[in-house]
This record gives sequence, C-alpha cells and structure tokens, in this order.
Amino acid sequence: MKIGVLALQGDFAEHIVMLKRLGAETVEVRLPAHLEGLDGLIIPGGESTTIGKLAVDFGLIEPLREFGRRRAIWGTCAGAIFLSKDARRNQPLLGLMEITVQRNAFGRQVDSFEADLAIPELGERPYHAVFIRAPIIESVSEPARVLAALPDGRIVAAQQGKLLATSFHPELTEDSRFHEFFLTLAR
Repeated sequence: MKIGVLALQGDFAEHIVMLKRLGAETVEVRLPAHLEGLDGLIIPGGESTTIGKLAVDFGLIEPLREFGRRRAIWGTCAGAIFLSKDARRNQPLLGLMEITVQRNAFGRQVDSFEADLAIPELGERPYHAVFIRAPIIESVSEPARVLAALPDGRIVAAQQGKLLATSFHPELTEDSRFHEFFLTLAR
C-alpha cells in the first residue's frame, strides 16, 4: 500500500508517522508527478486557503481532482474544507465531496477541544477526537453520508465512496483506527 500525503503546508509529518506505523509506504506529494502509483492520498490540516493557493501555484488542482475520481482521498480539518463542494467563501476547492463546510466553526485556537465520538465503522470503543480551529460539516448530500457527529448533532466526519472528510485531527492521537479505515478505502 502506497499512500501520499499532500505536503504543501500543514501537519503532513504526523500523518506520515502514523501511516508508517501501520506498514504503509508513504510519499510526500508536492507536484502532480508525485501522485503516480499512489493507492490513496491524505490532505492534512493546516490553513485551507493556503493549501488551495499552493495547489493552484504547483498545478495540482486538476491532477488532484482526477486522482480523487479514481482513488481514495482523506481530508482532515483544512483538508476536509479543500475536498468540499462549498466552503461558503471564495477559495480554491477540489469540489469532490457533496458536503458544505464552515471554516473555524468553533472559534479561534483557544477554543480548541477534544471529544469522544461514537463511530460505528471504527468499532464499539469511542474515538477520542482532537479539534483545532476545526470546521463543521454543515450539510451532507447524496452520495455522501455522515460518519460522525457531536452530541449536539453537528457533523464532524463524512464519507463519499473512497472519499473521507474529518473535522478533527486523527494524526494527533495514538489511536490508529481512522488511518486503518482509510487504508481499507484505498485498497
């Protein structure tokens, strides 16, 4: 299994550590040629506007869209925004997932928090999620579906075929279940 991590900006190194722990071969993706031979791609957290602008500058937007039509992509936090059809502002988006996302939905950095989530796809044990200046998935349209929500109903994870979006940062925990789930989508 060969998984790329978009390494333009953000916390890509933490995803690479987790993937290597699970036995996956990893590639830092910065140019379209780096997508060749990958089974899947993770778009990490960071700053979604910056990720989008750099993707435009490096000629990655169309290659990433094409990759996402055939292969698995997982966007965490800013990556989820970048995958969405709509972020309610003018910024470069891949537009691959039928989700609408609100940036920084919980407030500033000081408003970051952690929460235990029920995610049936990951088993019985709650998943401890880390939210840092996190977006909220405001709406999910077919063929996408909700994977997880906070107790108040706000959506924090969605799936659409081989595409995955999470508002939180699984790479900042010791729990590898979300990365394992992504690897099953990439197979």
